[in-house]
Amino acid sequence: MSDAAQPSAAEVRAAAEAVKAALDRHLDAVERRSGQDDPAVYAAFDELAAAAEVYDELLYDTYDEVTPFEIPGNEALPAYAGPEEPSALSVLIRRDYTVAAPQRLLHQAQRIADLDPDAADDAAGSAADAAAVVGTSVHAALGVLFGEFEPDEIATRHKEFGLEEGDSTLWVAAADDPAEPGEWLSAPFDQADPQRVVCRFDVSAVFDEELGEDDLMEPLDNER
Repeated sequence: MSDAAQPSAAEVRAAAEAVKAALDRHLDAVERRSGQDDPAVYAAFDELAAAAEVYDELLYDTYDEVTPFEIPGNEALPAYAGPEEPSALSVLIRRDYTVAAPQRLLHQAQRIADLDPDAADDAAGSAADAAAVVGTSVHAALGVLFGEFEPDEIATRHKEFGLEEGDSTLWVAAADDPAEPGEWLSAPFDQADPQRVVCRFDVSAVFDEELGEDDLMEPLDNER
């Protein structure tokens, strides 16, 4: 930005006052809300988000500083259209990995199979030498690894297993009634409806990349 277009300190101060006013209006709307989907709350939220964005931009352009918070945009999910008081929930989780260290993965799987040969049966067949196969096959090793450990433990220990984390997402979706046993096992993700998602949490390196190299030291948390 050129010096001629540089915002003044007064403009930054005015933007800060606008945020304060929008914050008061948002709190007032929340306190007076008539229901979970009160349009006044949504409108106040959008006004607060817009005011905060303007302030953040002016603050950065003028003082090379940023705010310590981030108001999420509303493009991630459509408006919630599920039941107001859900009686059942589905939790959908996706975590991506790359096999960064194949030999480490093979070693860990072989160690598991040596301690418990039955753990290799599903991954490498029921042959007598199935336990030996997992130490040479990444396909079989992954079957042993994910058959032995819970997904949360793998997420915590992924480096130990030779894996590198990619993007991940967790959706908490509302349902009208609990599903019958075995009802959706043949196609577990076909019925994922974004309009029934109560909340979601995303982790991705792209949020860091969007900041740019000059912003890497700024106190922002873009993983949400």
